[in-house]
Amino acid sequence: MLAKHNVKVTFFMTGEWMGKYPEDVKKIAAAGHDLGNHSENHKQMSRLSEQQCKDEIMKAHKRIKELTGIEMDLFRPPYGDYNNMVVGTARDCGYYTIQWDVDSLDWKDYGVDSIIKKCTEHKNLGNGSIILMHNGAKYTPEALERVITGLKDKGYELVPISQLIHRGDFTIDHTGRQHKK
Repeated sequence: MLAKHNVKVTFFMTGEWMGKYPEDVKKIAAAGHDLGNHSENHKQMSRLSEQQCKDEIMKAHKRIKELTGIEMDLFRPPYGDYNNMVVGTARDCGYYTIQWDVDSLDWKDYGVDSIIKKCTEHKNLGNGSIILMHNGAKYTPEALERVITGLKDKGYELVPISQLIHRGDFTIDHTGRQHKK
């Protein structure tokens, strides 16, 4: 569906998923999508020590590097759970910590129409929005085309996060948006 609409996105992957689906990881990379780090074991990062956070990030990093040769630099903490230590540790590992401001809630299995509405009519939707969706959610594949066309019909251009984020001096607010300092 992404190829059909010439859309590139960012896939944040856990080590476990990469281990189960190494060929899919390679296909995603070959298709030109961003590869993002979602930790090795999907733990709540703010409850870990700095060293444990580093291990979670770098184990997943190593897997992608071995599978694709790509040096990832985008990290989405599991559950959106972060604090200053997590962000600082990710930065020390060469990563930009990513949050979102539009949650499809696709993982709750509310149905196709719910996903479409959450993504195309969300109160936070605007230029620079990051929409959270999951590749393993039950209704996401069926909803995806209508999400893409609905957003495009509203004038939005869909891009991978690497083309969206600030890479200089910035802050992240409570909604997940970056702001240049």
